[in-house]
Parts: sequence; C-alpha cells; structure tokens
Amino acid sequence: MSGHGSSSEKGVNTNLICQESYCCGGSEEAAFECVDCKTLQCVRCEVELHKQECFRSHERVPISAGHVPYCDNCKGGNGDGGKRLRSAVRCQNCKVNLCQDCQKRTHSGSSKKKHQLISYPPPPKPPEGTKLLEKVSSFLLVDENEEMQIKDETSFVKRLNCNPDHLLKVVSIFGNTGEGKSHTLNHTFFMGREVFKTSPTQESCTVGVWAAFDPIHRVVVIDTEGLLGNSSKQGQRTRLLLKVLAISDLIIYRTHADRLHDDLFKFLGDASDAYLKHFTKELKATTARCGLDVPLSTLGPAVVIFHETVHTKLLGSDKSSESVDRMLLDRFRKLSRYPEAFSSVQYWGTQTLSPPTDFSGLQMKLELLLDNNATRSPRTPVVIFKALQALSERFNGEITSELIGQNCFFPDEYFTCSSSCLSCGFGCKNSMNHLGEGVCHEAKSRCRYSAQFDNRIFTCKACYEGGKEVIVVPKTSASSDSPWIGLAKYAWSGYVIECPNCGVIYRSRQYWYGNQDPVDTVVRTEIQHVWPGSDGFLKDNSNAAQRLLDGVNLVAQSVSELSVKPAKAVTSWLTDQIAPAYWKPNSLIMVCHKCHAVFQDNDTKHHCRACGEGFCDGCSSKAAPVPERGWGLGPVRVCDVCFEQRASYAEILKAELEEEEGGTLARKVGEAVTNTIGVVVTAIDIPLGLVKDAARPAYWVPDQDILSCHNCQREFTAKLSKHHCRACGQGVCDECSPERRSVPSRGWDHPVRVCSSCNQRPGDL
Repeated sequence: MSGHGSSSEKGVNTNLICQESYCCGGSEEAAFECVDCKTLQCVRCEVELHKQECFRSHERVPISAGHVPYCDNCKGGNGDGGKRLRSAVRCQNCKVNLCQDCQKRTHSGSSKKKHQLISYPPPPKPPEGTKLLEKVSSFLLVDENEEMQIKDETSFVKRLNCNPDHLLKVVSIFGNTGEGKSHTLNHTFFMGREVFKTSPTQESCTVGVWAAFDPIHRVVVIDTEGLLGNSSKQGQRTRLLLKVLAISDLIIYRTHADRLHDDLFKFLGDASDAYLKHFTKELKATTARCGLDVPLSTLGPAVVIFHETVHTKLLGSDKSSESVDRMLLDRFRKLSRYPEAFSSVQYWGTQTLSPPTDFSGLQMKLELLLDNNATRSPRTPVVIFKALQALSERFNGEITSELIGQNCFFPDEYFTCSSSCLSCGFGCKNSMNHLGEGVCHEAKSRCRYSAQFDNRIFTCKACYEGGKEVIVVPKTSASSDSPWIGLAKYAWSGYVIECPNCGVIYRSRQYWYGNQDPVDTVVRTEIQHVWPGSDGFLKDNSNAAQRLLDGVNLVAQSVSELSVKPAKAVTSWLTDQIAPAYWKPNSLIMVCHKCHAVFQDNDTKHHCRACGEGFCDGCSSKAAPVPERGWGLGPVRVCDVCFEQRASYAEILKAELEEEEGGTLARKVGEAVTNTIGVVVTAIDIPLGLVKDAARPAYWVPDQDILSCHNCQREFTAKLSKHHCRACGQGVCDECSPERRSVPSRGWDHPVRVCSSCNQRPGDL
C-alpha cells in the first residue's frame, strides 16, 4: 500500500530544495520559482543568477505556502505540446516532484510501489476569460517606414478577430527602449501570455507598431517601438508614435527608473503641442470626409505614467499634503511644457523590492479609466482604422537628419510640407500632402525679390482701389489685336499691360519720350514666393519670338498655296494684314487708280498714304507729310492728285488728327518689313528647327529632350513630327494635339495648339 497522505498527516518534511545549485550546492530551501529558467531557486542563487544581463527580465514567482512546483521528471506529454506539467505528488523516498503521468510511469513497479508519496493540492482553476485569450495574437500594423501593413478595414477586423460592430477603445504604450513595455501589456491585458514578443537580448524585439485585441476588456492594445533606440530613421519612428497617440483613448508611459526623468515630461509636452497644432484639424477633416458619426478629436487621450522603482520611494509617498497630480504639473511647468491636449495625466507607481512586478494596481486603474466614457467614447474598429489610415496618408515621407538633433521630440518639420521657397528659403507652413486637397503652398513670412526668378506680380491699381485684386502681366499685344497687328504694335509701341476689367492700361513706349514706369502709375507690385515645380512668373513678351515663328509658318503655308512668285505673294499678303483701315486691299487693286494701267504679276502696287488708293510707281512718285492719317511730320508716298492738294507745312501742323495712331503703327513696321521681304522669303526655305531653340519659351521642353509623345508615348520619327503644347510645354504628336485654344496664362490670347490633356482641363488655361 502506497503512502498517500498530506504532510500534516504523515509529519514529513515537504520543503522544496533549490534546483540550481549555483551558489548553495543544492542544499538550501527554495524561495523562488523562475518561470523562464523553469527551476526552483534559493535566495542566493536567484540573486546571483539574475544579476546577469541576459537573465534580468526573467519572471520569478515567490514560493509561498501551498506552492506547487513543476514535475522534475518530465517535459510534458500526452498531447500537451511538450509543456512541463505541475506536480501532483512528491516522492519522499526519491526526493522528486512528479506529475500524475510520471508518477504512474515510474512508481507502478513493485520496487517503488511502497514509496511514501505526498499529494500536492490540486492546481487552481484558470481565471475567467482564459479560454478567450488562447487564440489572441499580435500583428504588425505599421512598419518602421510608416507604411500601413493592413490595407483595408476588413483585413483589420479580421486580424483583430473581433466583431466589426463592437465598440472598442484603444490603449497604447510608450517609453524608452528596454523598459519592458511589451511585458507590461502581456501581464496587464493578457494574463501573462506572451501576445507581444519579449526578448532578453540587447536588440529591440518591437520594431514598428504592433496590435492585438483584448476580448475581455474589448480593447485594441497597441505596442510601440521604444524611444532612444538605435535607428537610422529616428525621426520617422518618432512621428509614427504621435500617430498612434492620436488614435488612442488611453496611453501608458512606462518607465523603469528610480526617478522620473525630464525626457518623460518633454516627450508628453511636445506630443501635446504637436497633437493640437497638426492632428486635431486632420482628425476633424477625417470625420467629415469619411462620414463618421463619432468625433475623433473631442479631446486627447488620458495618460497614465506607470513608474516602477527598486531603491527609491514612489512619487508623493513622503509628501502626503501635496497631490501627485499637482507635482506632475509642476514638473511640466518647470520645463516649459504643458500637456493641454490630454484629458488627464495620472500617476501609478509600484516599488519592486523582489520580482515579479505587481501589475494589479495598474490593471485596476486602467479599468476605471476605460469605463469612463465622459471624454472619449468607444468606436467601431472601422473608425479606428480609418483614422490611422488618414494620418498615415497625410503625414509621411523622409525626415532629414539635421531635424532630428533639435531640442524637441516633435518639431513642426515632421508634420509640415517640406517644400521651401526658391527665392527666400522659407518653408511652407501647410501640413504634408496639402497639394492633393487643392491647397496651395503658403509661407509664414513675406518673400524677397530675386532677379533670377523675377518673382514680382502686378495688380491693377484701379481695381485694387475699387475693392478687387486683379493680377495683370506685361504682354506683347492686347487680346483684341490679331497676331501680326499685335507684334507690329509691340515692335513700335512696346509691351502692353491689359486688365480684364479696365482694358489696356499701359504701353511701354506710348510716347516718344517721358513714358513713366507702370509701377508709378497704373499697377501695384507684390513679391510672391517661388515654390519648386511652379511655373514661375512668366512675362507674356517672353514668347514673342515663338509667336513670330508661328506667323512665319503661316506665311510659308500661304506661299505654298499660291502659284505666283513667292516674294510678291508674301509682300501682298503682308501688306493686307497690316494695312490701315482706309487702304484698299491689294487683292482688289487690278489697275492704277489714276492712269488705269493694268497691273501684271511682277508689277508693284503702291498705296497713297493720303487717300489709300492703289497706284503704279509713276503716278505715286511724290512725297509729302500726311499727319492727319497718323504718319507724323515726315514726307511719305502720296499720289500726284493728293500732292497737289497738300497745304503748306504751317497749315499741316495745325491740322487735327482724324484717326487713331494705332491704325498706322503696324504699317510703319511693315514699311521696313516689306522692303526686305525677299530676305524673309529666303528664310522660309531654311528649316525652322535651326532657330526654334532661340525662340523657345522658357517653359517648353527642349526638342532634344523629347523622344516620344507625352500623351500616347509613341516615339518621334522623321515621319512623326513633334509639336509643343502651348499650355504645359510638353512635346506631343499631331494626333494628341488637334485642338486650338487660347492660353492667357502663357500669353497666347488667340487660339493655339494645346494637347488633349490640357484641353480637358476646366476653366481658362
């Protein structure tokens, strides 16, 4: 008969002996059971063993009355996955602890059947909810490069393994690397199960952001990478922490130091400022954009500072008259930090004289805060995911190394647009990726003028005084002028400034002398910022050369359609294009108005500057001033009849001008052009490609850089000609640029070639 019975009944010694023999040689009574070493240890062995860096994080359980040790003889079996089992009995003869299976296997023989066995009390029932936690596992939510690893809300709900309609809260943990953050979450929410990976090595076992679902408290638990770790992307990882903070309802800041360091208060203070400055607005926008019925930014999360000490007393333990919360606020104030974004900042401390750490007080405090829905309401997992996704899309991108050294955990540069003005160097003050929402760049300060970028803009002074701000630019011609008339006026009277409301308000050479600067008379000047990728500040007369080439192309086409001698055709055509209104068109002049001689193909037709009729050379050989027609006081060609009717110079000077000077400006230029029209015709025979680069506007892509059509990607060949879109400046083929539209922003007031993509843009180009 075997000696089963209790220790009290048999009066035997059931003291547990140290199994390590590291310092005691296995002779002293065990005081601890190390869960990670899976051995019983005396006081001396426990202290010496766990001084070593690799064993410091081991969990040790103090041995008390009724403690049941692990089986000494087995490594598990019978489908239990190889886990060691707790002992059922202790053999006083063999001095070993045995589980039920090992006891049957080793003590069923006749030799050991009579050994004295002492029964251990049955193991306690597992806590309520243990079965719910068996299938819980963590997953990578955002990697160290700030890239979401879960692509949609359906996958997020599936990985959490929760009901999509359940209302949840979010708890996250922060702290320096190596402070035991993952260990804290495992014991606070998952009954010690290693849901979040822990490691005794020097390398951080948490990289990026990991998440798991606590089905008992209905909480999404988020584990983060530690601060002050060795990382090449410290700035991006720090910014990632603030995104997690923004979606959290409750934050645990874990510190395992004898005294609270300033870094803790600086981190929370800077996080509060960044949350209010950058994240509150974005969370409100997400609420509106996604149609969420739960506000995401009513108030920031609550913060619990979990402080574990060994040698020092807890905060407030020696100052009972002063509240701990007030002491925390004083520390914030001394560092000029103010945690205004957080709904509350509370403290919970525990002094661990001997391991393991007591998490029960922290657990109760967290449960009380999670039950409070006054400031932060629970929400569905879809809302949680969309909030994090919106923040990840808005705030991302590389952070330069020079920003990381700043005396601030969350400098504005982590969250604002990285573009800087090319003229003054000041950065854009808007948040990241604002261009995608149609919001333009803005700077905090005024810009300075740069001759390189010529970043001045003009606004009409008359409109400004009338309460409107209308931007005007110098142009080669008014929008009402035809291309050739406009160029002729540009050559004679200089550029114009035209206001959409007031018309032409300035010509640079309107008078022979005494022309005033437009800034002193009709426009106001403003200096604007020059942002990378912008079109700059194009002055309209910069495309005058290309407009002339377009006109020469038109001349060449006209010449090719005629069978007469090119020089005569061009002369006749050009004369009609720029002739004053009172001149008779060349196409209608068949005979001399005086002698009625019939004009042949090679005959030259002359116009009388006084009457405008057509004459042969013999009937229009005289010259006389014609000021009433706008030709000034110099002698010009007139017919014989008009010459005889001319009065003296004194009478001419008194004559009133009957017609606007603009009607003859074009012809004045034309006089010089037609005299050398042969040169122009010769130039038509030269390939225009030789002069295109000289005439190309600054925003056009150079011909040598255009290898294929920008729209259809077809490669250009000798048979497939390349053209420039007048709006975007890209090279396109003829099929991709069939439309003609005016492009006022580029100075093309008349219909010109535009590509299909630009043609589809709404509004004016």
